[in-house]
Amino acid sequence: MSSKTLRRLGQILTIIPLLVLSPMLSADTVQLKPDHPERYTVVKGDTLWDISKRFLKSPWHWPRVWKINEQVKNPHLIYPGDVLVLTWVDGQPQISLLPRDKVVPEVTPTLPPTDGVPDQRPTDPNTVRVSPRVHDEPLASAIPTIPPNAIEPFLSQPLAVGRNELSQAGYITTGLDNRIALGDQSEFYARGFKGESREYYHIFRPGKPIYHPDSGELLAYEAIYLGDARRLEAGDPAKFVVTSVKQEIVPTDRLLVSERKASLPFYYPQAPKKEVNGRVVAALNAVSEVGPFSVVAISLGKREGMEQGTVLRVMRSVGSHRDPVTGGRYKLPDEESGLIMVFRVFDKISYALVMNSIRPVHIKDRVTNP
Repeated sequence: MSSKTLRRLGQILTIIPLLVLSPMLSADTVQLKPDHPERYTVVKGDTLWDISKRFLKSPWHWPRVWKINEQVKNPHLIYPGDVLVLTWVDGQPQISLLPRDKVVPEVTPTLPPTDGVPDQRPTDPNTVRVSPRVHDEPLASAIPTIPPNAIEPFLSQPLAVGRNELSQAGYITTGLDNRIALGDQSEFYARGFKGESREYYHIFRPGKPIYHPDSGELLAYEAIYLGDARRLEAGDPAKFVVTSVKQEIVPTDRLLVSERKASLPFYYPQAPKKEVNGRVVAALNAVSEVGPFSVVAISLGKREGMEQGTVLRVMRSVGSHRDPVTGGRYKLPDEESGLIMVFRVFDKISYALVMNSIRPVHIKDRVTNP
């Protein structure tokens, strides 16, 4: 074989890996949206996901462009009134927080009368006017990653429990005056606390077991949230009062300690650190298909590396189709249904919020890297 042929073969062998890897590299490249702003002033009601979408085609790439300001007490938090600026460093986009002393006050120039002629000066839709704003971290509320009202009810409630967690918990025996069905402000007695003396509790009813649809592995048991209660008197039985009710509460329902106030987590949208492959295993209220800002459970947990803020892509299995020429059946490729973001993680299962959907998300849909 000639040296020229060998060189040519070497060039081909060099190009082939690049061709194979190029789609993967392209998918993992930070890409700005064509209409991205050069700077943006954060307003009340913004979420980090919303802001990420203003700048980036893939919002989960935010940690790769956000420049942490070491001089800020909580460098990960962003507040209403903050000004975010897009710059370029070594050819890569970078978004940083404009120092407050560099924020230029908005100046409205005094213009001569126009005799009723409207101002026809061209405007740039990507230009955001900046006004001086000040916030004090202990008083101001940092913007959340995702809408708080969509996940707050699920931050302190277990939702997924182990085999014996509810069976070993305290239980309701009877309502005051032998009342069976308990509602708001109903007083009741309960037993089985084994020395616990906490004041606030969640009330649950054991739900169905959750299995992995492929392997059949038991992932967790559903805990059906019924309401909240406060202990009035210690003892055996202990006396409680229902402080809020979501569903009817009856004897044998279980009580688990409540953290009382769950802090809203702040985290960045991010892709998984490794390749993952799971399934949607449950949906809130057992609906068969869900849309944006609905909560789903997935068969990925701490052991698979899930973290708060992990973004995953949901893929719908289309199935197979009969070939009109050969008569045989062939598998159609999976179609994307949308994106979900993990906000609460257990050992073998996680709860995620549907951030956007092209089509309804169904139980047993596949979840994988975005």
